[in-house]
Amino acid sequence: MTLRIGCVGYGTGGRHFHTPFIDAAEGCALTGIVARAEKTVARARADWPDVPVFPSLAALVESRNCDAVAITTPPQTRRELVLEAIAAGLHVIADKPFAPSEDAALDLDRAAKQAGVVLGVYQNRRFDSDLQTLAKVLESGRLGEVWRIHSRMDFDDPATLEAGPTGGLLRDLGSHLVDQMIYLLGPVASVDCQMDHLDLPEGRTDASFTMTLRHQGGAHSHINASKCNHLNLRELRAYGSNGSFTSHATDVQAQQIFAGERPAQALESWGYEPEANWPILRVGDGDEKMPAAQGRYHDYYAAFARSVRDGTAPPVTAKQAARTIAVLDAARRSAQIGASVAL
Repeated sequence: MTLRIGCVGYGTGGRHFHTPFIDAAEGCALTGIVARAEKTVARARADWPDVPVFPSLAALVESRNCDAVAITTPPQTRRELVLEAIAAGLHVIADKPFAPSEDAALDLDRAAKQAGVVLGVYQNRRFDSDLQTLAKVLESGRLGEVWRIHSRMDFDDPATLEAGPTGGLLRDLGSHLVDQMIYLLGPVASVDCQMDHLDLPEGRTDASFTMTLRHQGGAHSHINASKCNHLNLRELRAYGSNGSFTSHATDVQAQQIFAGERPAQALESWGYEPEANWPILRVGDGDEKMPAAQGRYHDYYAAFARSVRDGTAPPVTAKQAARTIAVLDAARRSAQIGASVAL
């Protein structure tokens, strides 16, 4: 069974981080794109000449061209589109952040379950090379008891900062980084966060943040991100009772996509960090270079297709994503009151 997937929205998310990976995923096929603006329609047709382009989700539904849709329109539009797709009986992959609040996220989860469709959230950065490498190290037990993880993601990319009070970096990169730490260390007990803001024409916008998450299992994580400080740096550090793990990666999948490459063209060589960037594990005498795991965003879609086929949970459930939103809301509250917030 091949899951026919339509992509609703063709901005940078739809163009760069959804359609190429749907096309590359086992058990999936890209069978429709929803775009409205004339230039966007032209771009979609040029990129995917064999894929029909529709002016609306309703037109896509009417075509009976898809079994599922990826919703990757601006955040304030996602909730209504997710509900429209669910009502049409389509399975849904919602981009992050997929709801404005934890309660709204749980409402969408209930709607999907009542309709008997699968609702998943696109936390593709669980499939980053550096994160997958660290996950394998933690699973091996070589670090011993895990004490803490530091995660830093700085991009010199102010043009992609979603301006205004409903946007900001916390709900953008913060959605990914918090989800990654929950994936590695489990549920969060409390949050302490500081945020920095810019006054933009669209309104006051959070442009960088740092936060500490205390996890229920006893470990803690420390997250930093910025898009407006002329820095490009991705760093992961993990400390445990046996030693440490350090990684400085290049966001290799994004670099390949922006260079015009597609994973389906060369799956075997896709998503590998150069050897010079391989992480280092220090648990004894000397440093051990760890071969970097392959970065595979398309694995998200392959797993989603299996969940539809087999009736199992999608790779990131709406309930899991709702807990990430709760952490982000607590982080914003912590920054406002200058104190830790318990979940």
